[in-house]
Amino acid sequence: MSIIEKAIIKLDLNKNSATEDNGVQESGAQQTAQSFVSEAASPITNVDTIASIAEQSEPTNSKRVEFDLKKLVQLGMVSPDTDRSSISEEFRRIKRPLLDKIFKDSNGVDHRNLIMVTSSLPGEGKTFCSVNLAISIALELDHTVLLVDADMARSSIGRYLKSTTEEAENKAGLMDILLDKDLDLSDVLLRTNIDKLTLLRSGRHHKHATELLASQSMSLFLDEIATRYPDRVIIFDAPPLLLSTEARVLASKMGQIALVVEAGTTTQNALKDLLSQLKSTSNVSLIYNKAPTYEGTGFYGDYYG
Repeated sequence: MSIIEKAIIKLDLNKNSATEDNGVQESGAQQTAQSFVSEAASPITNVDTIASIAEQSEPTNSKRVEFDLKKLVQLGMVSPDTDRSSISEEFRRIKRPLLDKIFKDSNGVDHRNLIMVTSSLPGEGKTFCSVNLAISIALELDHTVLLVDADMARSSIGRYLKSTTEEAENKAGLMDILLDKDLDLSDVLLRTNIDKLTLLRSGRHHKHATELLASQSMSLFLDEIATRYPDRVIIFDAPPLLLSTEARVLASKMGQIALVVEAGTTTQNALKDLLSQLKSTSNVSLIYNKAPTYEGTGFYGDYYG
């Protein structure tokens, strides 16, 4: 169901439930839906109009989780609470070419703002890099970030969140969107305590996760999130490529892939094997992780511990 169709349905529901009173102003929900349908029927001429329509189509979600900022600092990760650090500088260098491919050098490639972060095997630091990259981009003045936990078998983003009742309850996510056609994206998006960073959890476990990720519903979902906001970057924390068929399915749908390589562990043969399995290597970037820190260098591997 398209965004316009959802807005029309909401408008019809509001009309049926409201009593007619010429002296009373229409409800906020009616005004929003009418405004959206009206604007959607008109030619879109600029980015501001696109952003305005997108905001009207996605109701404010009060659901919220919080990153444990104190823990991020203790782990030596990127945090809005720190001014400058080696880790922040490293991810500034990592994110720049990724952003350039989205906003400067797209070359007609679709979905360049969908970035999948993965590795060959577990333990190489792909979730660590996903979270750092998402926070670093969220600190940009001109971009917003959606961080998607796409590791269905071994979700790890939760380790960086504060353990609260609300965090424990907000488990609906990507799989729920694919399984429930009546569930809207805005129902499962979670605001965070980091400005311009939104989280989408992995959702319920499902035995046919690979088939769901390869489905038409997933393709439509990716189209929607890739185009809903012109300034949004979507980071997928995906499973390791050598252990999961889900990761390979996701990789075929991504605009960019950031492949985490662990210093001293990932072999050249494994890396060559991974690159040969990917549909295209032109959109693959490598993140060299856990490199030893030498005096006078800025490698961030030492902070990962």
